[in-house]
Amino acid sequence: MTLSAADLQAASDLLRRHWREGSRLACLPPRLRPTNRAEGYAIQALLEAGSRAPLFGWKIAATSAAGQAHINVDGPLAGRILAETVRESGAAVSIGANHMRVAEAEFAFRMARDLPPRLAPYSRAEALDAVAALHPAIEIPDSRYEDFTVVGAPQLIADNSCAQLFVLGPAAPETWRNVDLVRHAVRGAVTGKSCTLDREGRGANVLGDPLVALAWLVNELSDLGVTLKAGQVVTTGTCLIPLAIAPGDTVAADFGILGQVSCRIM
Repeated sequence: MTLSAADLQAASDLLRRHWREGSRLACLPPRLRPTNRAEGYAIQALLEAGSRAPLFGWKIAATSAAGQAHINVDGPLAGRILAETVRESGAAVSIGANHMRVAEAEFAFRMARDLPPRLAPYSRAEALDAVAALHPAIEIPDSRYEDFTVVGAPQLIADNSCAQLFVLGPAAPETWRNVDLVRHAVRGAVTGKSCTLDREGRGANVLGDPLVALAWLVNELSDLGVTLKAGQVVTTGTCLIPLAIAPGDTVAADFGILGQVSCRIM
């Protein structure tokens, strides 16, 4: 079955209502359920119409084999970062009805120029050449599905690939271009009343290389006929096992010479 424009809008409206109310659903109704990635992205694209500002950027979900196995998908998923979900480093972040309750430390890239759709795939080098700056970042994902591990890639994509909140740190020194991001260590820590977590990961956990992940996102958008625009930010997926969080915690991600980013969980 091919979803009509009305079906796509109804699916988007239903997911948006659950996000607004903080409620969850088992899955989309059969008549509104995307059966392939293209339909999932078509539903996701309608989210922008309800945003108060131009699109801030993009996220990539499931950039590790463990992450893909956890949500039962066979590859990465792209999602939109809406402007109203973005916070600055050090901000208080309310997780409210968030169900996942995890934070992820990620490499994020701000683009210097547009990368429009084209027939030939973009290379890692071309993606790197289009980057203006590297930022340390924290993503706090969530889903409106009761069990997001069983609904499949099309429905996850429709639900914005589990995008919810995003914390952007300050730009790294320009010397980041001389850093081997694959081997670069990233530490994530949570401090709170009930527990303390401290974990280390590396850029290699992000599709083998955060810049490979960036190129994947550019090509995924290109296949969809979407331009990755100058000024938009792409966050490339978690470098370490996600950190469990709760209200009252402080989350910090230390990227060493590339900078730090943190937030307070409310």
